[in-house]
Amino acid sequence: MAEDRIAFGTARARWVLAATALGSGMAFLDGTVVNVALPAMGEELGAGMAGLQWIVNGYMLMLASLILLSGSLGDRLGRRRMYVTGVIWFAVASVICTIAPTLEVMIAGRVLQGIGGALLTPGSLAILQTTFAPADRGKAVGAWSGLTSVAAAIGPFVGGTLVDSGSWRLIFLINAPIALVTVLVTLRHVPETRDETSAGKVDVSGAALATIGLGGFTFGLIQAGDRGFTDAGVLTSLVIGVLAFVFFLVVERRSSHPMLPPGIFANRRFTGANLVTVVVYGGLGTATFLVVVFLQTALGYAALWAGAALLPMTALMLGLSGYAGGLAEKIGARIPMTVGPVLIALGFLLMLRISPGVSYVTAVLPAVVVLGLGLVSTVAPLTATVLSSVEDHHAGIASGVNNAIARSAQLMAVAAIPMAAGITGAMYRDPIAFSNGFHRALIISAALAATGSVIAWVTLGDGARRRPVQVEHHRHCALEAPPYTDATP
Repeated sequence: MAEDRIAFGTARARWVLAATALGSGMAFLDGTVVNVALPAMGEELGAGMAGLQWIVNGYMLMLASLILLSGSLGDRLGRRRMYVTGVIWFAVASVICTIAPTLEVMIAGRVLQGIGGALLTPGSLAILQTTFAPADRGKAVGAWSGLTSVAAAIGPFVGGTLVDSGSWRLIFLINAPIALVTVLVTLRHVPETRDETSAGKVDVSGAALATIGLGGFTFGLIQAGDRGFTDAGVLTSLVIGVLAFVFFLVVERRSSHPMLPPGIFANRRFTGANLVTVVVYGGLGTATFLVVVFLQTALGYAALWAGAALLPMTALMLGLSGYAGGLAEKIGARIPMTVGPVLIALGFLLMLRISPGVSYVTAVLPAVVVLGLGLVSTVAPLTATVLSSVEDHHAGIASGVNNAIARSAQLMAVAAIPMAAGITGAMYRDPIAFSNGFHRALIISAALAATGSVIAWVTLGDGARRRPVQVEHHRHCALEAPPYTDATP
């Protein structure tokens, strides 16, 4: 009921914010520390490049596949229930990762972590939207965004310190006490809410087909790096992926409650914004995945300093994203989203100067700063375009679709680009061989980002009348995907 809504600034509001920020922050923290620990994990578990790709993609596969479905489950079964379930699931999976004796067990743990992440990620914002008074929702989401972004920002320091001083296994172990506190606070202070008007079947078949499709492509692309595309297993996996996606489109068109409404892509601006998301986040995911590994294996950086190397990019996103969103509202999204991907591409090309023996200040920092400015120019206008391109009642699903597309793009790119760049087997442990492949991967990522600039210029013509929409441009690092945002009708 409206009279039961929480006012921002009260003691109860602070407890709800703490509960939602703790769980989401745990997931964001885990996402950043894992990249820092990859070289140490690969050495102890005997993983080649394919193994490192699966440690990253096992998590991303389930997150991208199930994140839309979990939002629907929360609406029907209870948002607090799904959030608590996700936090507990994530913690149990983290324990499995902590004790993993083999690469296979580690990948299984990461897959399970992805399921937990999909359950808790949309739940945190849904709780804020349904428990706070309408006038205070913007403040609540802004506070949540800032708190979770801090978790993402400190991740490299936490992960690097644990890897350098103890063991990479500690990066997963720290999730257990965080999860325990989150569950206790949530059950004590967060009210249960659900959408009493929700009707129809949950789109389980759509989620299953999306998982099979993404999984088939991921497995095929990763294994093609070592086996080639003529291998029977690789071909079979890719065919399964194609067929699953075909059936997914058929199911979504026929479903009365599809998790991905096909009609939402009828709007040219919405489709254009999501195409920009695909190429920009595809390139970004691959570059950030490889650069932290490269700094450690080829340049000899300690895990702490390799993780901290990208911190200026995060700081720029946190400090300037709100201003970038305000500017885009004044001049339109077309120019910022055309310039932004160009800057991102330039940042990738500047990373070509990173090689054994170079200085961080002269080679790494300029590239990271330019890359951060490109993201600042791109992400907030992109989010606003996604929301303004659909009707108000589709704002939530539009934001969720864009978030899932970003994660799917990173999943596919991390699977495909290292293979296309020739980074296979244990090559990442050979500084010279890895340098050549790393530079090829950066060129591919730069080409993808530049393509995003062209797409934005062609599809986001500001001559067309834009539907006004009230968007809170909160500061967020947005490195994994554009942040979930809800439009206020």
